[in-house]
Amino acid sequence: MGKTETERVLKANDREFNVQFKYANNYIRTSKYTLITFFPRNLFEQFMRIANTYFLVLLILQLLPVISSLSYITTALPLIFVLAVTAIKDGVDDIKRHRSDNQVNNRKSDILVDGELMSTKWQHVQVGDIIRMENNEFIAADIMLLSSSEPHSLVYVETAELDGETNLKVRQAIPETAVMGEDIEKLKQFNADVRCEAPNNKLDKFEGTLTWAEEKFPVSNDQILLRGCRLRNTKWCYGITIFSGRDTKLMQNSGKSKFKRTSIDRLMNKLVISIFFFQFVLCAIVAIACSIWESNYGDEYQIYLPWDFKNPAIIATLVFFSYFILFNTLVPISLYVSVELIRLFQSFWINWDRQMYYDVNDTPAKARSTTLNEELGQIQYVFSDKTGTLTQNMMTFNKCTIGGRKFGEVKNDDGDILDITEDTPLVDFSANKDYEPSFKFYDQTLLDAIEKGDRNCWLFFRLLALCHTVMPERNEDGFLEYQAQSPDEGALVGAARNFGFVFKSRTPTTITIDVQGAEDQYELLHILDFNNVRKRMSVVVRQGHRIKLFCKGADTVIMERLCESSGHLKESTNVHLNEFANEGLRTLCLAMKDITEDYYLEWRKRFKEAATSLDDREGKLDEVYEEIEQDLVLLGATAVEDKLQDGVPETIENLHKADIKLWVLTGDKQETAINIGYSCRLLTEDFNEVFVLDANTEEEAKESVVNALHKIRETVGIKGKDELEGVDEDEVSVQSKDFDDVKDVYSFALIVTGACLAYALDPTVEEIFLEAACYCKTVICCRVTPLQKAQVVDLVKRHKKAVTLAIGDGANDVSMIKAAHIGIGISGQEGMQAVLSSDFSFAQFRFLERLLLVHGRWSYYRLCKFMAYFFYKNFAFTLMHFWFAFFCGFSAMSVYDEWFITVYNIFFTSMPVLSMGIFDKDVSEKMCIRFPELYKPGQENKFFNYYVFGSSLFQGAVTSIVIFFIPYGAFAEDIYPDGLSAQAQTLFGCMLATILIFVVNFKIALDTSTWNVFSHILTWGSILFYWLFIFLVYCDPLYPIFNAAFTYVGSATMMSHLPTFWFALILVITILILPVAGKRSILSDITPTLTDKVRILEREEKKKQKKQAVELKGIRRPGAVRPGSIRRDSHRRGSKRPASARSGYAFAHQHGFGDMILSGVNMRIKKDKENGKNGSPAESNNKRNGGRKGSNERNADTRLKSSVSSGGVDIKV
Repeated sequence: MGKTETERVLKANDREFNVQFKYANNYIRTSKYTLITFFPRNLFEQFMRIANTYFLVLLILQLLPVISSLSYITTALPLIFVLAVTAIKDGVDDIKRHRSDNQVNNRKSDILVDGELMSTKWQHVQVGDIIRMENNEFIAADIMLLSSSEPHSLVYVETAELDGETNLKVRQAIPETAVMGEDIEKLKQFNADVRCEAPNNKLDKFEGTLTWAEEKFPVSNDQILLRGCRLRNTKWCYGITIFSGRDTKLMQNSGKSKFKRTSIDRLMNKLVISIFFFQFVLCAIVAIACSIWESNYGDEYQIYLPWDFKNPAIIATLVFFSYFILFNTLVPISLYVSVELIRLFQSFWINWDRQMYYDVNDTPAKARSTTLNEELGQIQYVFSDKTGTLTQNMMTFNKCTIGGRKFGEVKNDDGDILDITEDTPLVDFSANKDYEPSFKFYDQTLLDAIEKGDRNCWLFFRLLALCHTVMPERNEDGFLEYQAQSPDEGALVGAARNFGFVFKSRTPTTITIDVQGAEDQYELLHILDFNNVRKRMSVVVRQGHRIKLFCKGADTVIMERLCESSGHLKESTNVHLNEFANEGLRTLCLAMKDITEDYYLEWRKRFKEAATSLDDREGKLDEVYEEIEQDLVLLGATAVEDKLQDGVPETIENLHKADIKLWVLTGDKQETAINIGYSCRLLTEDFNEVFVLDANTEEEAKESVVNALHKIRETVGIKGKDELEGVDEDEVSVQSKDFDDVKDVYSFALIVTGACLAYALDPTVEEIFLEAACYCKTVICCRVTPLQKAQVVDLVKRHKKAVTLAIGDGANDVSMIKAAHIGIGISGQEGMQAVLSSDFSFAQFRFLERLLLVHGRWSYYRLCKFMAYFFYKNFAFTLMHFWFAFFCGFSAMSVYDEWFITVYNIFFTSMPVLSMGIFDKDVSEKMCIRFPELYKPGQENKFFNYYVFGSSLFQGAVTSIVIFFIPYGAFAEDIYPDGLSAQAQTLFGCMLATILIFVVNFKIALDTSTWNVFSHILTWGSILFYWLFIFLVYCDPLYPIFNAAFTYVGSATMMSHLPTFWFALILVITILILPVAGKRSILSDITPTLTDKVRILEREEKKKQKKQAVELKGIRRPGAVRPGSIRRDSHRRGSKRPASARSGYAFAHQHGFGDMILSGVNMRIKKDKENGKNGSPAESNNKRNGGRKGSNERNADTRLKSSVSSGGVDIKV
């Protein structure tokens, strides 16, 4: 019924009534398999992969003796191994899910059955049951609160399992049900009807109506406790089950995330299809050749190649399938397992990276997905939230404007504004017993105005103490603490507290504050809560006979709702707001309104009607809220500071150097976003132009976008497609063809507001907007909604086909994170929803630099080298069957031992390539950060593409030709020392296999950039293991034991006794390996890549460090005593003359660093080249700056890049 249900109807304490609707029970299941379904379902899922199905078809073909020249073991063993490993992994994961499900389903709760409380497992709870929960218990289902142990039937819940937020939320039963308390008799007789919305995934919204005793009562989200929440600070509570099991909002939000695949995955699938086609062509060639051969010579070789068929066409068809089986190793099944294993280890490197660990809140980096690592090395666009991502999201109350007067600045006696430093005296709040010692404010005039009774200031801070949803509590020491849903709200209530307007407590109907030591209580009539559309919140309170509305919100929504009397104050406040925004401060406007009793009573009727409506309740409530929030009186505005996180400017600068474009998508106002942009170096004075698009109408928006694009083209000299029509190719300038040629010369930025963005994302304008934005180095979208964030990401994905990354820390960033190729969650102050939806997570924005430039680049580099080598070694291995076909009558006879074919990709060649895919790195992590330009090849897919794949195919083909024909020619007339012929097929196959193992392992040794213990053991160990294998398996004693399973018996021994074999081995290795090594060496000298130059620089710096270390061994520390210089004076034995510090310093430094520094020896790599500074001083500066490069090192890097761009080999630092 879940799919068609439009409305839920239920009756309390009536299971017979509720069962007719067949609502879901409370049993949840996140596991995929049962004991019965595991094998069939898991195998079905695995064979949904085209590669597994392909090998299953091969296995079936190999079971047909008429076409198979290989034992089915050669395919069955690897296939079973892969299926078993995957099944074990899936089974272990599912066992964990079963255990988690059982743990949850078997939790106990008390439900009311036949008038008695009974302890029942969660899985047996049904819709309509009345359930009792106690403190610290998890909520069993989505329930509507009826009563609780707390005054006014309040309950406190922790929603960490739902949204990751640990601050407590408050819920309250309606007064009509709260009177039942824990009276079992009353609860037993409770027979209310509930009519509410159908199950959905909206955590913050609920609409329903409770009908009881012929009266209707509205039910909202304030009365709902969701499954997964935990009861806190509440002794007990009762509720009625509304949604259970899979219908709960927790389970409705547990749907599968969009499956993300990397560009390497998509390319690999295309390549596998092309390999299938190549395999088909090879099979067709040998089948046609077989048909010709059988027609001409088949009858002469019937004694060796007997066929039951005489028709050459039939024989050729059978041979086609036989070779299809023989060539199956062109696409080895172990490829997919190896790729997943490499990705798993790359995830471990991220998880174990200490430099991405944030010790302040004990948060390590975490790879939540193990399938996207290499995509981190190809990012072209980064979409970032601002608050909590670029900034700390730890708000401090800095300034305010009250009644047209600005506070928060420190001035001298002449009225000049002074800079605030550590020596600036703080305002003393110690007279307030509830002040916070951590609160800092520097302007004494504000506290003086409050102490003098300034009416505007009192109203201003009274509003801050009343208009909020903060929950107060006392800690173990009795200190008052606040639980706020946002840092902004906590900062504002905290500011009011320190200035003497202390929020003390709240109930559902009252708010108690302490005003300058005197308790003040208000009746809380309504809370008109904040949301992203309203952008404001209000409270309606009564004190005595006076009713007031206090409102705070964004300046754009407050200013348009002010009364005429606030006109002059509005102008001065706007001036102050602009000043605050220019300083990068977050602002809120405060306003109030007096309400008459008659008007309030009329408005309350309309409010109740809207609140009980089941048809567009939210829209009707917004209309009622809008009605009362008019003709407000402006009080002032607040300005809180959200400081940048450490390392943000340097990180953004390095990302820009890596040609990664950063777009900031924020809900902040335009001025604040721009100033944060300058603070974090997204915007600089070097930009050619900064375009601001803030139109409020569709035509103006389109016009501004077109004008911006035209201005960029005009500045750069790029012509649009319409301008190029009818123009000769020769007449088009180079600049008019490609922006990439001039993007390093011109820099643009684009600032766009949410209102203008809404029109810019229209299908008729979006491509024009995107083109203009992509010409810009920086794009900042302000005042945007969560939906618009996702739309911007999707726009770039659809039209640019670029790899995107989204990073944020709040629930409003989830849609953007899910829309991007890579989603990163920041563990910040806004809960864990972003982290729970992300692919990777860490605690600080600066770690993005290391994640992309180090881990991302290494992951992409390693996997690409792995793929290229893997295809190479398998082409070299498989194509020898093709050459052998021309010497065996196209009979599909294998040139190798079938056991060698079986274990070639499992044991003999898999470990070295896995080692390379897991450990290899072309440059160190320090150089990856220091030279972010190293990241660019990943964006351009240079390490693995169709050309690289074709090159691997070509090299594999050449390798197979050399390995096959040189031994063939060498052994054509060879004989053993005893005179017997050495022309045995088993001996020849053993020789080819041995030479192949040497060549492919030597090739990977040549391709390995960094050697470690594992590389040596696995590379040379693979060759050693092969020798042990052939001498053990092909020995005489094993032949009868295994019933002649190993048919190459004696081949290894005979081969090793032939000098021709050793000659052929050395000759083949020389022909195949030496030219490759020589070519690489020559190219690195003639046309070195940036990677080559950085590797040279790195080696030179290591040599310089070793040389300096050797020189420093002969330098004594200050005050050190020269050996043998102690004079033993027998007359003054027992007494010592104090050494002169000055003379000791002079002697100790006589041959120290002075000459070295003055000569500049330690500041350059090559003394005979132009002056430049070595990395050594920069390294010490780097350490002082917490790992950041100093200006000297950055200038040195600039000179290196200049040298790189000119194509020179010499690298200067």
